[in-house]
Amino acid sequence: MDKTVAGSPGKHLTDVSRRGDRELVVTRTFEGPARLVYQAWTTPELLLRWWTPKSFGITFISCEADVRPGGTYRFVFGHPQFDQPMAFVGRYLEVVPNARLVWTNEESPDGAVTTLTFTEKDGRTHLVLSDLYPTKEALDAAFAEGSIGAHAEQFEELDRLLPTLGA
Repeated sequence: MDKTVAGSPGKHLTDVSRRGDRELVVTRTFEGPARLVYQAWTTPELLLRWWTPKSFGITFISCEADVRPGGTYRFVFGHPQFDQPMAFVGRYLEVVPNARLVWTNEESPDGAVTTLTFTEKDGRTHLVLSDLYPTKEALDAAFAEGSIGAHAEQFEELDRLLPTLGA
């Protein structure tokens, strides 16, 4: 099992682990109730504020999310090295408010199915993100492309956003 742990001193750490040949699991605890963490994952205006890692040079151009079973999402990004914007698209398979989201990643045939769970205890939310890839090679490619490395930075941005949402 490959594993990395990242985060700023004094903050919660982001744990990124490879489980088996096809699954990537990311865990992190956030200071805030599950309803706020869930809101940050399901509200386009909030996603625009935290989802893109600044060090990647990516800008969020547009964000659409119809968060319901069968609903779709479309995130469009720009990057100075690309002539055209790139889009991430998929469908929500399962939506349990404040507890669980499951969606597809359909921008390529090798896209993962992502499951996100939110567990609240004592005002904190423990998040588990699982990406299940169709093949070992697809997960290997995601590691090789560097797309796996964004979680810690994204989650630090989410850490900064949560207190602004109020209790």
